[in-house]
Amino acid sequence: MSIPKLTIYITSFSFKKGYPVDSTEHGGGHVFDCRAIPNPGVLEEYKQLTGRDSEVADYLDKQPASHEFISHTHAIISQSIMRYLERGFTHLMVSFGCTGGQHRSVYFAEQLAQYCSSQFAVKVVVLHREQGIEYER
Repeated sequence: MSIPKLTIYITSFSFKKGYPVDSTEHGGGHVFDCRAIPNPGVLEEYKQLTGRDSEVADYLDKQPASHEFISHTHAIISQSIMRYLERGFTHLMVSFGCTGGQHRSVYFAEQLAQYCSSQFAVKVVVLHREQGIEYER
């Protein structure tokens, strides 16, 4: 098994706490604003949950805007991944922001991480900044 040459860093964050910093010294990447998607965090039953919880995922899965958003972000990121691989780049940063960095941004970061790891021979590192969760796929 070959070692992936491209690492995709996917971060969820709260706009209130500022944009993520790219520590790879390459800069660039993509930042997506999830605030146009209905916010499950305003509903009492979801306040204590995150985008990693099935209840929140189910809620967002039922929103037509979520499917459109996912489709567009996957297309943009797929194009970048293919070009980055062709050009021998080693890092791509993708960030998803929302109001609190708890529901929508977490959900869309998880969706992209699953997509990238299943569609491309890349390493994926996920950081849910506001929850202090980091892992590799």
